Amino acid sequence: MPERLFVCTPSKLGAYADCPRRYRYAYVDRPAPPKGPPWAHNSLGSSVHTALRNWYGLPAQRRRAEALPMLLKGTWVREGYRDDAQERAAFGRALQWLESYVDTLEPGDEPVGVERVVAAKTTVLAFNGRADRIDSRPGPDGPEIVIVDYKTGRAGLDADDARGSQALALYAYAAERVFRRPCRRVELHHLPTGTVAAYDHTPESLARQVSRAEDTARDIIAAEKAVADGADPDEVFPTTPGTLCAWCDYRRTCSAGAQAPAREPWAAVERTLSPPQPPGED
Repeated sequence: MPERLFVCTPSKLGAYADCPRRYRYAYVDRPAPPKGPPWAHNSLGSSVHTALRNWYGLPAQRRRAEALPMLLKGTWVREGYRDDAQERAAFGRALQWLESYVDTLEPGDEPVGVERVVAAKTTVLAFNGRADRIDSRPGPDGPEIVIVDYKTGRAGLDADDARGSQALALYAYAAERVFRRPCRRVELHHLPTGTVAAYDHTPESLARQVSRAEDTARDIIAAEKAVADGADPDEVFPTTPGTLCAWCDYRRTCSAGAQAPAREPWAAVERTLSPPQPPGED
């Protein structure tokens, strides 16, 4: 019998690549260990993403900046903030990002997909993922598909971030097969700075990213099989201690993660809302 394909999303592959132990807690252990409290930066990002999705759900003639406060209010996620004052400040900042961003958009432009699921199979993977936005733009040989991903973190992004994103590459690989048009360009739209980090893949660079994903899938399949055969889960799914431990949902469960300094759920948003420090200052 042929081997069963490994069903995955970008977040599932990314969890294992970041830390096999985190993957185990999220996808293998049942019941799964309890997570920590919700993160305010996740709430902020989710609110902005959903507001933009609903922006494109409006008729073109209603896609105006005046619609944004109600759209954001209707999608606002309140979890994780330190207090009402921080939440109000985050709402105001998010609204500013959205107003600046939609000012760069043509209200009448209709994307090919908004939060559209794309899927593809290889000899190893059955991949599916939800792209923030999929555009159709003119290319040298006709219309081409472009993958757009919204980002709300504080740090700026550059072409290396777009080039190295396995998730974007897998979206492009899948979208090309779903829509039967070339899909090479991937873009990270950083709303806090209004910048776009882009990369134009080649068939070879996409193939390399798919191959990397397949290698990760093989490692996961082997690890899960070893546990099913009686191996020690802690040895098969080791930790990868590092700065990400402080932000892990399972920090309290993991002995290695528990050694990392605790982060308050609102810490990342607090940094986002604080004014930039002059060069040379902490």
